[in-house]
Amino acid sequence: MKTIHLPDGTEIPAVGQGTWYLGEDRSKRTSETQTLRWGVENGLTLIDTAEMYGDGASEELVGHAIEPLDRSKLFLVSKVYPWNAGRRNIFDSCQDSLDRLGTDYLDLYLLHWRGSVPLSETVACMEELKAQGKIRRWGVSNFDLSDMQELLRLKHGENCAVVQDLYHLGSRGVEFDLLPFLHRQGIPLMAYSPLAQAGRLRQKLLSSAAIQTVAENHSITPIQVLLAFVLAQDGVFAIPRASRVSHVQANREAADIVLSAEELALLNEAFPAPNRKVPLDMI
Repeated sequence: MKTIHLPDGTEIPAVGQGTWYLGEDRSKRTSETQTLRWGVENGLTLIDTAEMYGDGASEELVGHAIEPLDRSKLFLVSKVYPWNAGRRNIFDSCQDSLDRLGTDYLDLYLLHWRGSVPLSETVACMEELKAQGKIRRWGVSNFDLSDMQELLRLKHGENCAVVQDLYHLGSRGVEFDLLPFLHRQGIPLMAYSPLAQAGRLRQKLLSSAAIQTVAENHSITPIQVLLAFVLAQDGVFAIPRASRVSHVQANREAADIVLSAEELALLNEAFPAPNRKVPLDMI
């Protein structure tokens, strides 16, 4: 599988497992647990979650799923609410996430989105969590170019390891200025919702003649084309959500698809990147 190197040299798989909405329905616990374990056993060792997801239910599910697995082979990511990202709450929030996950440390801890807590305070707290051994590295989510420029001017801001933003073929705003900026800084982008959310945009993507052509070229599904497109971008890795083993199998297969220059050109023509600054997409 394609891999990505973090700024500290750590190598991680280019496809991980997202967990938004997982763990909220107890009747699905067995199948969701099997899905996460299958993913880990087949190379998708990065698991992304957050204290927001099901008010901790997703973290608890992940903790249950990974209990019999080798922790040293996993890359666990969680996210802190913006109102918990200051000195008053972040240390308790982090510990609560660790307890729900059943682990002593997070490989990556993200500020979920910006709030009223000053960035400088959040960064200082993240560095303290690193010093305590509670987290190995930290990053941010739902940050645009101006947010990153502000962050990198702060003391220790250069230690930001990852930016997690919405990115898929139908939402390419980050390509205009943020992604080139991150390339120059050596910071990878973690793409959430790389398969697009349900709705008219997703249907437009999946019914596109260009996507259908690429899918037929590789004998894969249009959904897998969406993931292959994201993974074709330099410095980008993805965390598609999968609630069934068949879904995570498809994601794993897409990680090995190499799109040709002609196929990428076809997709670019059908769904071009913006030629001007657009607001950052968030869900």
